[in-house]
Parts: sequence; structure tokens; C-alpha cells
Amino acid sequence: MYRMAVMSMLITPQESLDRNRCIKIALVHDMAECIVGDLTPWCGVPKEEKHKLEEAAMKRLSGLVSEETGKELFELWEEYEYQKSDEARFVKDLDRFEMILQAYEYEKQQKGNKGLQEFFESTKGKFKHPTVQGWVEGLHQVRNESAESSAQNSPHNELKEDKVQESS
Repeated sequence: MYRMAVMSMLITPQESLDRNRCIKIALVHDMAECIVGDLTPWCGVPKEEKHKLEEAAMKRLSGLVSEETGKELFELWEEYEYQKSDEARFVKDLDRFEMILQAYEYEKQQKGNKGLQEFFESTKGKFKHPTVQGWVEGLHQVRNESAESSAQNSPHNELKEDKVQESS
């Protein structure tokens, strides 16, 4: 949680994005998920239902603060939800990137097993911002190198090498 907001802090002036707005959008997006949960396509919750749940959560949260702040929170959530700005689209890219980064971290815990390939497949071709595209490319490279390294160091591979030496 909050990783998207931290990644938003990496925005440089050359990217022509309002850095602070991206941070706010990312935080508000995470607020809805705090109540509803981070529902992925694999959770089996239809998109419309997810939207309704998150909207209800944001209305509830917006009602806990002053009217002015509540209005800002809800508008930021809508900006992201309906992809109304370049900042919202950038944060959407961050959300997708964060998902595959987390999948990679889980795979690393499994010693390089690429068992979460469906997460990577689900985002293929969906990244729009050049900076995030670069991060995705770097992650794919690191992931592939990690998988190759794990395969070379696996006990199964060592057994095969032992058998080859025995038969020589």
C-alpha cells in the first residue's frame, strides 16, 4: 500500500505531469482499496460491482472529513476512476506496474518460479506512459534473468549434470 504514491514522487519536470496531483490521486485510490480490498480480475467481482463498492467506500470516507476536503477526495477518486486526466492515466499505469512488481516479488519468494505469468500477460500492451514503460521493460529483464539464474542453480539441473558426468 502507498507504493504508487511513492512512485509518483519519482516524476520529473520533463514528464509534464502535476507530481502532487499524481500523489494525491494515488493515495485516494488506495483509500478506497483499504475498505474494499484490492480487487483484481481474478477475484471474480464484476467491474460494475467493484465500481459500486469503491464508490460507496469513497462516499463514506468523504463524509468523515470537512465538506471541502470530502469533495476534493471524491473528485480525485472520480478523476482516477474515469481516467479524466494525464495524471489519472499515469497513476493507472502505476497501479498496473505495482501489480506486476508485486507478482514478481512473490515469484522471487518461490525462487524465480514464473508461476504468476497471468498477471504479466494481463498488462501486456496496456502501459501508456514512457517512464512506466521503461520500468516495465526493466522489470521484465530482471525477472527473466532471475528465472534463468534460478533454473541454472536448481537441484534438478545439478542432478542432470551429475547423470551426464556418470554416463561419460
